[in-house]
Order: sequence, then C-alpha cells, then structure tokens
Amino acid sequence: MIDRLEKLRSEGREQIESAASEKELEDVRVAFLGRKSELNLVARGLGKLPPDERRLVGKAVNRIKEELTTLLGEARERLGGKTGGPGLDLTLPGRVPWVGRKHPLTRTLERLEGIFKGLGFEVALGPHVEDDFHNFEALNFPKDHPARDAHDTFYVEGGGLLRTHTSPVQIRVMQTRKPPIRIIAPGRVFRNETPDASHGSEFFQLEGLYVDKDVRFGELKGVLIKFLRELYGDDVGVRLRPGFFPFTEPSAEVDVECRICRGKGCSVCKQTGWVELLGAGMVDPRVFRAVGYDPDEVSGYAFGLGVDRICMMMTGVDDIRLFLQNDLRFLRQL
Repeated sequence: MIDRLEKLRSEGREQIESAASEKELEDVRVAFLGRKSELNLVARGLGKLPPDERRLVGKAVNRIKEELTTLLGEARERLGGKTGGPGLDLTLPGRVPWVGRKHPLTRTLERLEGIFKGLGFEVALGPHVEDDFHNFEALNFPKDHPARDAHDTFYVEGGGLLRTHTSPVQIRVMQTRKPPIRIIAPGRVFRNETPDASHGSEFFQLEGLYVDKDVRFGELKGVLIKFLRELYGDDVGVRLRPGFFPFTEPSAEVDVECRICRGKGCSVCKQTGWVELLGAGMVDPRVFRAVGYDPDEVSGYAFGLGVDRICMMMTGVDDIRLFLQNDLRFLRQL
C-alpha cells in the first residue's frame, strides 16, 4: 500500500509540473485529490486496515495530499503570471479604503453651534433623563397639559422621563448662575410620536436663552434673522407668526421657505412652501420665579429649533427617518 501511494505521489508531481494551463491543472487536481480519486478511496478505507498499518497509511495519505495541494498552488501562481490569468496584476489600480466621517446630523449640529458661538452664545449640556420639575413644572406647563400625558412623553421607572426638549438645560443653568446668561443647549430629545417624513420620536434640538436687564423682542428677532441668513444665505424667505408656548410670552413661530421644493410645495413642507423651523419668545415671568429670578429686574428671550429638519433642508433629504436608519448606502451620499 505504501509503495502504491508513493507511486501516486510521483505521478501527481509529474503531471502538475507538466501542466500548461489552468484547465490541465484542474484535471490533475480532480484526478489525484478529487472526491473519487484513488487517494480519497484509500482514506475512506482506512478503517478496514489493521491498527499499525492504518497509522502508517493514514500519515502517508495526509502527507501526499498536503504536498500535491502545495504544488498545485505554486503551479497556479506560475501559470497566472505567464498567461494573465488570476495571478497578481500590478497594473490594476489600488482599492481605496472606506474612510469614516461624521454623521450629517453631527456636522449640522456643529455648524449651528459655530454660528451661535459667533453671536456670543456658549454651549451648555444636561441629562437625557429628567424629572417633572425641570422638564415641565419650572417651564410653566399646566398640570393638565397634553405634553405630560404618556402618549406624548416617554416615562421611566422611578418617576423620571426622557426629556422632551432641551429647555430643562436652561432651567438648570439659571438655577446655578446669575444673569447675564447667553447659552445654547444642543442635544437629543424624545417624544412619543408616530414617525413620518418630517417627525421622529427621537431627534436633535438646539435651544437658546439670553437673560439680562432690559432684553427686548427686537433683539430676539435680530439674532434669529442673522442666524438664518448665516445658515441659508441673505435671500432666504423668513416669516414670523404669532404662537403659544407655556414658557414664553409673547411667543412666535418662525418659518423659512422650504429648501427642498423652493416654496413650490412638497411632502416635507406639507405642500405649503414653508417649513416651521423654530419657536421663540420672551421668557415668561413665571419661569423666572421658578428659578429664583425677579422678573421685575431681568428679562430674556428663548428659542428652540429642530436640528434634523435643518439638516434635511441643507442636504435635500425628504424623509427625516433616513438619518437614524444607519444605512451606509444613504450616509455615503451626504
């Protein structure tokens, strides 16, 4: 048996060395290493041999298989280099590796922060899990306000909740500092809403607060117009509409011309040509009293905007849900 195996090894080496093409090499492989080859037939019959002979024959079979497999690999490389087959072609261009970069929402948030920092604002941060006082009570939300209901807010065990806006950061800052205060509070917020093309249950907000003596609504309007022109250009269409927010009085809602359809109407602007970008107003005196400020001594304004919607208009994306689906095919386009 050993002599026969050695003869197979010699025949295999000779045929591999004399092969002149990939096809001939494949024929040699099938003949000597294929499922029906003599080597495999010997391997399958090892169980019928006496123990001592089984050990010797098994070692010989494995050694010959390894040797012939190695020779086949070397022959393929040799033939590939000569015939232009699957060998290494040094004339082909290299593959450029994928390089990671910041998410479009992160880039948008950093741009917004940069604009407001240029206007004299500093960044303040706060926790994602809040309590009722900072998220609702101190911001003048009535006890029966719909925003407090479970169908609008995500509550957690122990009486806490996932913040529905970044306004609690403003409360925390005013509790620990005295005026003047000029801050922006960027971050992730959560609302129990049914997602659609322009709404999500998890998104980013950026809110601002300025508190000092004799702050007026005209200053708020000037800051917001300057901000929007820095963001979209001097030709951007802007309109202010009367609004209502529990923590500001008077209040306004600020719309910009939809940058997706350029005012013609689309699913993002709900066919109106305008997108509600932010809410703003003068801080309600009740909010000042909740943090220990005297509303007769100070005044201020606050505003809040959705980072995701701004990112949509800057990138031309018409569905806010795409940003959080982690689809690399989508993200690589932005």
